[in-house]
Amino acid sequence: MKKIISFSFFACLLLASIVALGQTTIKVNQQRIEERIFSLAKFGKDSLGRGYRVAYTKGDIEGRAWFIGLMKKAGLEVSIDYAGNIIGKRKGKDPSLKPIAFGSHLDMVPDGGNYDGAVGSISALEMIEVLNENKIITQHPLEVIIFSNEEGGTIGSMAMAGMLTAEGLKQKSQSGVTMAEGIKAIGGNPDSAMYSARKKGDIKALLELHIEQGGILEKGNIQIGVVEGIVGINHWEVTVNGFANHAGTTPMNMRHDALLAAAKFIIAVNEVINSVDGRQVGTVGKIAAQPGAYNVIPGKVVMGLEVRDLSDEKVWQLFHDIEKRAADIAASSGTSISFVHQPNGTKAALTDKTLQGKIAASAKSLGFTYKTMQSGAGHDAQEISHIAPVAMIFVPSIGGISHSPKEFSKPEDIANGANVLLNTILTIDKE
Repeated sequence: MKKIISFSFFACLLLASIVALGQTTIKVNQQRIEERIFSLAKFGKDSLGRGYRVAYTKGDIEGRAWFIGLMKKAGLEVSIDYAGNIIGKRKGKDPSLKPIAFGSHLDMVPDGGNYDGAVGSISALEMIEVLNENKIITQHPLEVIIFSNEEGGTIGSMAMAGMLTAEGLKQKSQSGVTMAEGIKAIGGNPDSAMYSARKKGDIKALLELHIEQGGILEKGNIQIGVVEGIVGINHWEVTVNGFANHAGTTPMNMRHDALLAAAKFIIAVNEVINSVDGRQVGTVGKIAAQPGAYNVIPGKVVMGLEVRDLSDEKVWQLFHDIEKRAADIAASSGTSISFVHQPNGTKAALTDKTLQGKIAASAKSLGFTYKTMQSGAGHDAQEISHIAPVAMIFVPSIGGISHSPKEFSKPEDIANGANVLLNTILTIDKE
């Protein structure tokens, strides 16, 4: 009799645990996320229906106002900092704890797609909606952060990390106005932008959900990307000087053709980048030949070289190998090849290992396949990594297409990523 009672007691206890677990398993509203992505996409459309929600434009201003309205409706305490970042705060049970932050950006590249930035921003708001609906108050305060002008140079996140300079405020944005003028247009105060900076330790963690913008996840049929770091980006202006001469009267073996040397250089870049294992990439993305006539041998070529990798040391080693190949090409072609490193690059930023583990554990607990991977594109999390632990969650991009009207991620993939984000936030909140 005692054995029967004992068995029944533990069976009931197990059943109660299962029921309780089911009651606490909360999920995002996929349809709501999708509808809001489509709603946001309407802001900034030009007369041809192309997306033009470039930072500081009318579309950006209107889209931000719409989003702020949703944030307030969700009960967030909303403010715009001096750099134009939108910050929505939700109180936690313990105000002495540092806030857990999550978000992305609303601005887009000219003629861009509807998912870059939007997925992370709308999913961040969804976190608040789900918590509200399930009457969950976290221990930590929460912050939804919508960074300003990500596509034009991560301006808002740079300011928050204390890295936006007075010189940077003078630079022209993609909308044609200066960064300072743009910040003012979206409700910030460029004269006080430096006061937007947070101190190291002010934020418990920053999480950013984003579309992959590449084709690795889709190709591998993997649902979640756990980002191990955001690559460093370095640019060089490459100048090839040859000798411009008559194309009809100069024999082939007497030419100092700058464009021919440039073509060999481009091939050499590709060979160097592929000569070592890893996910590094190198690109010659622009080229201009002078004087640019059918009947003149090019005497000068200016190119743009870009190298990206998660290791800054590796980037520079690859560049030095490219330099050596360039010297050989110059010697054999009777030209000179010189390099000028550009100041607009970024250093690689590793994401927090502990946060990576929590994301992976969340994905696994939800039954999703996942892969640790690097981000080949820059993100706001890259800047915030200077002042706080950061992590990123990727969801598949169909066809690996981004910065294009054809950019697309499936609603179920976005919801998967949002559920991993929600699960991870709740896990971090237990600390």
